[in-house]
Amino acid sequence: MAETAAEILTNTPSDLIRKQIRINGIVQGVGFRPFIYNLANRYHLTGTVINSADGVIIEVQGRESAMDKFSNSIQDEAPPISMISSMNSFEIPLKRNTAFSILQSQKNVSVNTLISPDIAVCPDCISECFDPKDRRYLYPFINCTNCGPRYTIIENIPYDRPYTSMRHFDLCPDCQKEYNDPNNRRFHAQPNACPECGPKVQLHDAKGSILTLKNPIKETIELIKKGKIVAIKGLGGYHLAVDATNEHAVMELRKRKLREEKPLAIMVRSLEMANKFCFINQEESEALNSIHSPIVVLKKRGGISIAEDVAPRNDRLGIMLPYTPLHHILFYYDAPPLVMTSANLSEEPICIDNWEAFSRLEGIADFYLTHNRDIYLRSDDSVLIHLDKSLHHIRRSRGYAPRPIFVKSKGPTVLAVGGELKNTICLLKNNQAFLSQHIGDLENIEAYSFFTDTINHFQRIFESEPEIIAHDLHPEYLSTKWAKKQLDIPTLGIQHHHAHLASCMAEHKLEEPVIGIIMDGTGYGTDGSIWGGEILTGDFSGFHRFAGFEPMPLPGGDAAIKAPWRTAVAYLQKSFGELPDLSFLKNLSTSPIVEMVEKNVNCFQTSSCGRLFDAVAAMCGGLQTIRYEGQAAIEFMQKADSLNVHAFEHRIEFRDDRWQMLVSPIIHSVVKAIQNGESIQKLSSRFHKTLIDLFIEIVNIAKTETGLSKVVISGGVFQNHVLFEAIIPKLRANGFEVFTQRQVPMNDGGISLGQALIARQQYN
Repeated sequence: MAETAAEILTNTPSDLIRKQIRINGIVQGVGFRPFIYNLANRYHLTGTVINSADGVIIEVQGRESAMDKFSNSIQDEAPPISMISSMNSFEIPLKRNTAFSILQSQKNVSVNTLISPDIAVCPDCISECFDPKDRRYLYPFINCTNCGPRYTIIENIPYDRPYTSMRHFDLCPDCQKEYNDPNNRRFHAQPNACPECGPKVQLHDAKGSILTLKNPIKETIELIKKGKIVAIKGLGGYHLAVDATNEHAVMELRKRKLREEKPLAIMVRSLEMANKFCFINQEESEALNSIHSPIVVLKKRGGISIAEDVAPRNDRLGIMLPYTPLHHILFYYDAPPLVMTSANLSEEPICIDNWEAFSRLEGIADFYLTHNRDIYLRSDDSVLIHLDKSLHHIRRSRGYAPRPIFVKSKGPTVLAVGGELKNTICLLKNNQAFLSQHIGDLENIEAYSFFTDTINHFQRIFESEPEIIAHDLHPEYLSTKWAKKQLDIPTLGIQHHHAHLASCMAEHKLEEPVIGIIMDGTGYGTDGSIWGGEILTGDFSGFHRFAGFEPMPLPGGDAAIKAPWRTAVAYLQKSFGELPDLSFLKNLSTSPIVEMVEKNVNCFQTSSCGRLFDAVAAMCGGLQTIRYEGQAAIEFMQKADSLNVHAFEHRIEFRDDRWQMLVSPIIHSVVKAIQNGESIQKLSSRFHKTLIDLFIEIVNIAKTETGLSKVVISGGVFQNHVLFEAIIPKLRANGFEVFTQRQVPMNDGGISLGQALIARQQYN
């Protein structure tokens, strides 16, 4: 029989030792102390565990062999939502503890530990939720230390119930008993509650009046089955929900939400159901079932029952599984596949407050399923896509933020405020880069308020005042204007594409110079023009614009972005000197555009790869106007069916102190192919092949001239799966080591990370 801890202490064996172990990371509010308590008892160890300013501090005493097993088990069996960033131990003098105990947390000290993201409800809680004998049977707010809300309910630190939105709910005796019991998985679970003492749901009509119902969740499903639009309050905000198999309901939602064609995400009951609609590989399956529970963009199957207008003219579908108890209960009451899209008008932030929802969603929602647990910070669903054998973030938000990116850098604390579109902020503190949840496009007062609220929240929960603020070079971005108003803190403007390069470098802890293939739609250049198709060389300390696309005219700026035909006309006029005979030009008023180009009036110069995509797509018979960012390029990409084709004519020349990938030869070749009657499928395939060949040629030139062989790829254009998955193996075959972004988006949602690292390097 094994000795007890007290017997070991009494016998004082020669191998008895005592250690202090300091653990940092996401280790508070995640069941870490009871985990340590039970682990110590398993191995008959004595000592203490406490939450402190520097994380969890353990003093543990016992036989050396047991101590080794204890340390290994901490790493191997840590609670599922914890994250150990550092674990250090050293021997200390023996003490006469006869048991292992949990000490009260230290108060009134600066906290250096991390905040857990909101995560999906765990299997244990789901099992209880659907057990008719359990006191939490069908309770939509069931949770424990292994699951549930965290980041979105925290108002301040330390992470204790009085500093969360749960402070309004006093624990009943049963819940208090669980909360106090270190052997219970709800020990110090701050959101702990039950039907007696916790939050409750209510159903409201379109005017916000409460409907007196015995079962508002069941009634919600009945309304959705009748084609109604219901705003449902979730973890990080409201969703607008409709039956995803009901074409009329989907179209009505689009009409009211002013989201005409951008794909909508759906939520389905289970992975088995998801498999009926889409092809799902192992990594995609694991992501769907993970504690993060993101939307995963999947390849559609044919002949599915999902309404075509959920994702019109798109071969992919964004799917997520239920991640809150409320979601699971909706499907318990036989919910159909549900469109679950952010509850807002197009381009506005997601609604979080009940009265805000009644006001902002008036005329959109027919009913509102609300609850009375406040959401302190908005958090949209995260979106992932599987490219080149791994998952990549399109949007990093709920389930991931504010989990840090660990970087190979130390220095001053930096606040980086991102760009204008797909905005995120980044707080760089020590070797941890905290990226915010997705904030979105800073185009209106609601989004700007969300942006400033997030900055204030970050500085409060991480107890950090920045020593420098980094921002985009574009003087008209609202994020830039905010930064420049902070007169008591130094600011530094960071070139947009340099930030893209640095973001990828930071994620991979690269320090030496690299070649960057940075392709996107818009970025303010150091020369005041619009960049967007760049080959850079450099590192955090600086960059050289080694190459870019030939500058082309963009008539009217944003007007051309929203109407690709205008860009196409400008590119044709610049390339030919007059417009060739192409069918897409019929019935278009091209004269004003031609005049703008010829007289260089209200025409911006751009090297944007995104605009080149738009122009070629429009010429080839693709979309002439768009309803959401990148739509023309996305739908043109969908047409590509094989890269086993000849590329269009293309040239690279040294002009104006840099190499230029010439656009005019491509346009000439595209026009010739169109006039020869080539299909849009072949035109798209040839255009993708052209870009791949161009990029390979130019980076080989860069390698020859600089000796660099590490390549980073970034920018929203590389969310194009045809381009992304074809270029990487070709780069590797040419002897390059290739780095891509996985932890943060390769679109503008990741540039705040790059801004922060560049600013720290240049400020030091």
